[in-house]
Amino acid sequence: MRITVLTVPDCPNARVVEDRIARATAGRSADVELVEVADQEQAARVGMTGSPTVLINGVDPFAVPGAPASVSCRLYRGPDSRVEGAPGVADLRRALDTADLTGDCECPRVDAADRGGRRRLAPVAGGLRAVQQAVLRHFAAGRGAPAASELETVAAEYGRAAAEVLADLAAEDFLTLDNAGLIQAAYPFSAARTGHRVRLTDGTELWAMCAVDALGIPDMLGTDAVITSADPVTGEVVIVTSTGGHMTWQPSTTVVYVGQRSCTGSAADIACGALNFFTSHHTAHTWAEQNPQYTGTPVDRNHAEALGRSVFGSLLTASAPAGASSDPAEQAQDGPVQG
Repeated sequence: MRITVLTVPDCPNARVVEDRIARATAGRSADVELVEVADQEQAARVGMTGSPTVLINGVDPFAVPGAPASVSCRLYRGPDSRVEGAPGVADLRRALDTADLTGDCECPRVDAADRGGRRRLAPVAGGLRAVQQAVLRHFAAGRGAPAASELETVAAEYGRAAAEVLADLAAEDFLTLDNAGLIQAAYPFSAARTGHRVRLTDGTELWAMCAVDALGIPDMLGTDAVITSADPVTGEVVIVTSTGGHMTWQPSTTVVYVGQRSCTGSAADIACGALNFFTSHHTAHTWAEQNPQYTGTPVDRNHAEALGRSVFGSLLTASAPAGASSDPAEQAQDGPVQG
């Protein structure tokens, strides 16, 4: 595991966060690096949104969607609502646990949660991000999957046809297409009804590909929502209510199983069937025993919520400037992706 601490020179909280990381990583194998950031330009390049910023495998698990790059002091709010200049040890441990669950395996795989650490935010180059975000906004408005013809204006800004960009997005597993080239899903949204319904405060009904996707939608859209699902073993209804960024789970014993079926294929094919809500660890383990084709583990609500936020939180807040270069050198300057 790779942990990078981004700080400005002489940051008073640099030693604090390093000490807390040492305590949080006790018993783990982790490489910790301290990087001093000199100016705003470097902060934007490396993904620092205040000093100190902690990156785990290149991702900021405490990222606030839409937060700009900054060399100012950064504040963190703990579970007890206290504000400090560094994340707490317990919060760091939860972030490390989540990173363990979504880390790379030895064989090439598309991780259901974060695409093997690459997350769900498409690159700017070739119009991929602009078209991806246009697709997501179409879903978020309750209009379902857009046709390619509805995306031509956006794709044309990059000198491309919408169908070509959609094919590239599908090849990289940012969305899925049927044999006719129609959008079936654009993570976190499904064009068809699934077992995971998300109702927004304005009454809009959306359908998520899996439990983790459903948990990421309220944060991604910046709105309150009610997620309704069911335990695949007992059929008992699970309701997660998101209000002001805080989620209430019913029943409170509910967990999310994070797993996948194989090391190849799209997340829709290999993992969405496993990423479900279960009313208890017992039913999650019962399901796992009944479905040996999937390997994974149940995680608690804090882990599941953090996973949804980290994967989907910034999908619509990250910029997609028109006419962006397809030069890999420029693309690399996008910095760490948090969505």
